[in-house]
Amino acid sequence: MTILVVEDEVQLNKMVRDYLESLGWETLGAENGTQALELFRDHQPDFILLDIMMPGLDGLDVMRRIRESSNVPVIFMTAMVEESDTLIGLELGADDYITKPFSLKEVAARIRTVMRRVNPSTPANDADSQPKKLQVGDLHMDLERRWVEREGSPVELTAVQFDILKGFMLNPGRVFTRTEILEFFQDIAWEGYERTIDVHIKNIRKALEPDRDHPRYLMTVRGVGYRLAEEKVPSE
Repeated sequence: MTILVVEDEVQLNKMVRDYLESLGWETLGAENGTQALELFRDHQPDFILLDIMMPGLDGLDVMRRIRESSNVPVIFMTAMVEESDTLIGLELGADDYITKPFSLKEVAARIRTVMRRVNPSTPANDADSQPKKLQVGDLHMDLERRWVEREGSPVELTAVQFDILKGFMLNPGRVFTRTEILEFFQDIAWEGYERTIDVHIKNIRKALEPDRDHPRYLMTVRGVGYRLAEEKVPSE
């Protein structure tokens, strides 16, 4: 796996890259947004660690351009304390965020967690018991190919969004709290992460709902959380 590290602080950039390489990953380093987009275009990395605050083209602008053509997993690295900046990053399609200062072990743990969402591994002795496809009303999900269709049209989702929708489709009609929804995609409930669930739901609705102002799939249950509205059709 090749990881693109985008960080304008040269020493931090090198420190993160050296640590990731010591774990067996290949890395690319960019110190500004323009260089990051050039490396992304030329090398198509498998993962991106992206700083938000950079001179010139900042991380949010880089994220917007990347998401025009790719769903590559992205973790934001941010020193910002404003929650709104983090939420903007998630709305743009980031998979996770990590706040500076951070430990290098935590960075590696976050990367592994996100990659398990993208390439989930199922133990061989459990493979036959796992459903390969799910259908709820006119929603179809292929768990092996990780694609979703609504009324025959593809629905573009990030890895996090896919796993959240999968959790709902496995349990249609059940109401989940935000903390429970975290368990669809997060091994560890990082402090403060629960507040981002509403952003992920908003992004799924943007991709899924014909009319976001009147959702017919992901329904809000006031004071509790969310549920998938329709009844489950048996999976293959």
